[in-house]
Amino acid sequence: MTKLIAVGASAGGVQALQSLTRGLPADLAAAVLVVMHIGERMSQLPAVLAKASVLPVAHGVDGDPLLPGRIYVAPPDHHMLANGSELRLTRGPREHHTRPAIDPTFRSVALAAGPDAIGVILTGMLDDGTAGLQVIKRCAGMAVVQSPDDAVYPDMPSSALRHVEVDHCVPLAQMGALLARLASSESEAHVTTPLPPDIAREQSLFLGSGNPLENLQAIARPSTFTCPDCHGALWEVTNSKPTRFICHTGHAYSIRTLHQATAESADEAIWNALRATQEAALLLRYRAERAAEESDVRNSARWREAADELQQSTALLRSIVEKEPTAEP
Repeated sequence: MTKLIAVGASAGGVQALQSLTRGLPADLAAAVLVVMHIGERMSQLPAVLAKASVLPVAHGVDGDPLLPGRIYVAPPDHHMLANGSELRLTRGPREHHTRPAIDPTFRSVALAAGPDAIGVILTGMLDDGTAGLQVIKRCAGMAVVQSPDDAVYPDMPSSALRHVEVDHCVPLAQMGALLARLASSESEAHVTTPLPPDIAREQSLFLGSGNPLENLQAIARPSTFTCPDCHGALWEVTNSKPTRFICHTGHAYSIRTLHQATAESADEAIWNALRATQEAALLLRYRAERAAEESDVRNSARWREAADELQQSTALLRSIVEKEPTAEP
């Protein structure tokens, strides 16, 4: 089985990935799957990394064989998964309100490679990758994390260190050599163990297979929150640290990424309310002017008064949306 190295990065990730790939040798005995939060926008990340690396780098293509000594980069708006010995691309449910996301790739690598999986968390905000790294460890793989002091944005490495029994925590300057050594070494565990049932259930939800309600009931309990992506009910994953939520269509969040996504939704909703209220006030003033032109003094005064009341609501809504957001802890 080809060893699989899954690398996740977010904010500050381009420079970190350049440094990491620069340190990988031409005879690397593993395939490398790189996920960075790029969303739907066009990405030149493979070309950028190719300038720093002696290994071939390209966006992953659905059905590509996973070959040692190659770097596969998740393309825009697609999750990139290891499916046995080949790649699978999917526009499946967003996780942490993003696609591509790190956790789905890490889970798939853990399921495909078991003890031959190596997960790597680099610089980034919030905590995507923590849950996926936990799965890699539960499937007997290795966990590697960039030293938070070495990261431009230490959130993701710090979250991984807080919640995962990490095997190595090193600065970027040492990571290439470390990964090369891990890829060449014999895995400590080669005993085939049954897939933990909760991981299988969560993967089924993500892939849209099986009965979603049965899968949810097996791994989670109902919460009072709704999914920012599809507005369905969110369930809280049981015995999860950090706290995580998932809906029956497969959208998944940590409590921190749910906070961020709901704050964005609330901000958008308030802007929509502001627009609607302001338009209503403008229309009332227009009607008041037309009524005045027609000597309809009573209605002109009534509509102008109503517009003034709406203007106060508009001012309140604007003060809310222009307020600085609460800093992420």
